[in-house]
Amino acid sequence: MFLTISTTGTPERPATDLGFLLHKHPDNAQIFSTSYGTAHVLYPEATVERCTAALLLEVDAVALVRRGKGKGRGGAPDAALAQYVNDRPYAASSLLAVAIGAVFSSAMKGQCTARPELLAEARPLRVEVPALPARGGADLVRGLFEPLGWTVTAEPVPLDVRFPEWGDSRYVRLELASEELTLSEALRHLYVLLPVLDDAKHYWVSSDEVDKLLRAGEGWLPDHPEHKLITSRYLSRRWSLTREALERLELVRLAETDDTEVEAIDNAVDEETDTEEKPVPLAVLRRDAILAALHACGASRVLDLGCGQGQLVQALLKDTRFTEIVGVDVSMRALTIASRRLKLDRMGERQAARVRLVQGSLAYTDRRLKGYDAAVLSEVIEHLDLPRLPALEYAVFGSARPRTVLVTTPNVEYNVRWETLPAGHSRHGDHRFEWTREEFRAWARTVAERHGYDVEFTPVGLDDPEVGPPTQMAAFTLATVTATATPTAKEEKAA
Repeated sequence: MFLTISTTGTPERPATDLGFLLHKHPDNAQIFSTSYGTAHVLYPEATVERCTAALLLEVDAVALVRRGKGKGRGGAPDAALAQYVNDRPYAASSLLAVAIGAVFSSAMKGQCTARPELLAEARPLRVEVPALPARGGADLVRGLFEPLGWTVTAEPVPLDVRFPEWGDSRYVRLELASEELTLSEALRHLYVLLPVLDDAKHYWVSSDEVDKLLRAGEGWLPDHPEHKLITSRYLSRRWSLTREALERLELVRLAETDDTEVEAIDNAVDEETDTEEKPVPLAVLRRDAILAALHACGASRVLDLGCGQGQLVQALLKDTRFTEIVGVDVSMRALTIASRRLKLDRMGERQAARVRLVQGSLAYTDRRLKGYDAAVLSEVIEHLDLPRLPALEYAVFGSARPRTVLVTTPNVEYNVRWETLPAGHSRHGDHRFEWTREEFRAWARTVAERHGYDVEFTPVGLDDPEVGPPTQMAAFTLATVTATATPTAKEEKAA
């Protein structure tokens, strides 16, 4: 398994600077032990005008099989290949990607203590891989590398040159050329895309692979036109990990669009990011208002619909007046974090009997949600597309029908008071809409009338005399005598 990286230079900017960036001296041939064989780094040429570094990986087929047992695909990505007779020693794969990450780790991270001024310099680079498995063919190779600034030559390797009628194999001879990339960027592209093209990994893919992907993909993966395919293949099509990675990539993309930090827009992870209130954050004021409303209506069995990371569920658990608490969210990642926040695995039996976390979509009716005293939709409705809102309305008010429903949502009129929020921007990149006080009240009154509820409105946070409060809350109370609510045709279709 073989890979070369070449660059050209001048007397003022010698090509041998490649040795500083790779942390490997051109005069030395070095050997590194890996779990699956031996990696060699050598320089076939090293002059001022041209320098080439080669990475040769000798794979121990026996070690690959032994270490691969019980850990996914092991050494044979194809069922037709025997364990000890396969292409792993010869074709670029996740084995080579791991070797790149181990042998050139400092270069990948963009570290060079000897010559730090070299790190940010784009330089002429040429990468050659003699045999690269490409499930998707040469077109996919170009589709993955060209958007990153590479000029791509991907020549299909025939199955047998003596029998051209047999056609091409799934391997290509790859050449990449660029004059606009740094070495760190080039290595991170290879680290991710080699196993993606092979569409196989020699080890079991666990949750830490998501972090590896995002680290190596920083700066290029969120905006790549094939980021979904790259993510799915890199994570061996494990659905839960792929979804987590795509959610985190979307947060990165939104943060880059808004020129802000990821933590500043991920209000599902940290509610306090939507407020400038000091010393009491708006998120705390919102929870206090919800708890006060639940106390006022005498609720003891409560649904937290769209519970996110479990902040409200945690607050409800601290109050013994709430005997049954159910957190519902469509995101398993959010529920997992909520479970850790609540320490469900270490909770006492009596306390654990009071709380339950379930996955569910609020766009569909759910029998599990019927029969509760109260339901809370805290900062939830604005994350739905408006055409989906009637489905949520019927699922909660028409089907589940708790005695009390509390709904909080941002007041868009108050946005002018946020000094750090650009004009015309929503408070969160995922908000599909933000309503004025009149728009929210009109919607709430229509819902109440349609489903047999009374509704009252409460400001949350400082009630500005000109623009109102930052958060608005509607408290729906089921009328004493109601007719059975009938869904409209639009609601039935949406649900």
